[in-house]
Amino acid sequence: MHCGPPDMVCETKIVAAEDHEALPGAQKDALLAAAGAMWPPLPAAPGPAAAPAAPPPAPGPQALGGAGGAEPPEGRGVYIREFRAAEQEAARRIFYDGIMERIPNTAFRGLRQHPRAQLLYALLAALCFALTRSLLLTCLVPAGLLALRYYYSRKVVLAYLDCALHTDMADIEQYYMKPPGSCFWVAVLDGNVVGIVAARAHAADNTVELLRMSVDSRFRGRGIAKALGRKVLEFALAHDYSAVVLGTTAVKAAAHKLYESLGFRHMGSSDRHVMPGMTLSLAERLFFQVRYHRYRLQLREE
Repeated sequence: MHCGPPDMVCETKIVAAEDHEALPGAQKDALLAAAGAMWPPLPAAPGPAAAPAAPPPAPGPQALGGAGGAEPPEGRGVYIREFRAAEQEAARRIFYDGIMERIPNTAFRGLRQHPRAQLLYALLAALCFALTRSLLLTCLVPAGLLALRYYYSRKVVLAYLDCALHTDMADIEQYYMKPPGSCFWVAVLDGNVVGIVAARAHAADNTVELLRMSVDSRFRGRGIAKALGRKVLEFALAHDYSAVVLGTTAVKAAAHKLYESLGFRHMGSSDRHVMPGMTLSLAERLFFQVRYHRYRLQLREE
């Protein structure tokens, strides 16, 4: 199986463009300067009452919604900072768990996005009844079709994960922290990594991709994913990229609401997206479908 460059199931790209509204330069500067005021810290995890406030610490990693500051003591909130080599396995685990959630979502929830597949499955059930005149066998057809959808969703997602875990996610330090214009951040709570996101630049066309965004399922609903996305937007503004383009095969509505809350505009969708790991066999075409959505956030005109 050929495994090309990483192509996330859910990814973001920052590109130059001329056909969308841009943020004025003053607004860009204001966004960078006022980031701390705009994005308040996340609520602290449940725990014992906080101790009296300590003297201001020395500058360090960036808290959610704030400028530079040291990592807070336990229970004081989530911090986003650059990836460290010792966090390789924690980052891989969060990425793996997040992508594995796509198996049932694509197999079952995703079927609602594909009316042609629904029609085909209904015709197969009708054909079964016409040939057998058995209500029992006809009722078993939908269960069998859903089982096949799960099987092929798992097959494709595992092949995709194998590609990712043997390319960029095999050595995050080498792939994201050393090349100029690329970076990898982690969200840290009580000393544990609970979220990840990466940015990778393409100097030839003044682009940067947002990749590998994922949050530990135990810590969702706290605004961590939005803060990770904003971190990459800050990176794009600081490095003078033109626009952010996000592509995703996410099925859950919450994912799309997240992108819109960050300022992205939906630019269209396609049912012909080919993920790494897909073989495009007839059986795979029948039982595995994804819809690829494109979003765009213009930062400035080229």
